[in-house]
Amino acid sequence: MKEEETRASLGIEGARRATEIPRDGTSPEGSPGGVEGEVAPDPEVPTKPVRRHYNVEYKLRILKLADACTERGSLGALLRREGVYASTINTWRRQRDRGVLGALTPKKRGRKGSDRNPLVLEMEKLRKENARLAERLRKAEIIIDVQKKISMVLGISPAITEEDGND
Repeated sequence: MKEEETRASLGIEGARRATEIPRDGTSPEGSPGGVEGEVAPDPEVPTKPVRRHYNVEYKLRILKLADACTERGSLGALLRREGVYASTINTWRRQRDRGVLGALTPKKRGRKGSDRNPLVLEMEKLRKENARLAERLRKAEIIIDVQKKISMVLGISPAITEEDGND
């Protein structure tokens, strides 16, 4: 009974350990794991590693330090000290040489939004305005035609002005 209470207090409630090793990692003889100096491995699942993100200032500082490395092995020492791969440095150099400072900022993962050209927005606005004005012109021409037909039915001759040289 006492063993069940002990197991329940340790959170294993009725489950049996195959080797009967207590939770503190010591064997019944007192040495950890039964072998002198050996520690039992941690059964816990390690947490997911966090992806590193580098800001622009850090990237430019590392590139400046990497460019200053002239002695043999100094670049490798810098890379080991900072925990950065040589391919990452090469990518940053290419981006810097192209003058793409925006590419040096960390990119958001996932679906990319569309980069809209501001001229496209202005052109769309002008198209809508053009369509609206064309519709107003069409309505005005219909009204003028109706006025001409009414004046012909009533026998009134419209006064022709210099601006309206059509009829």
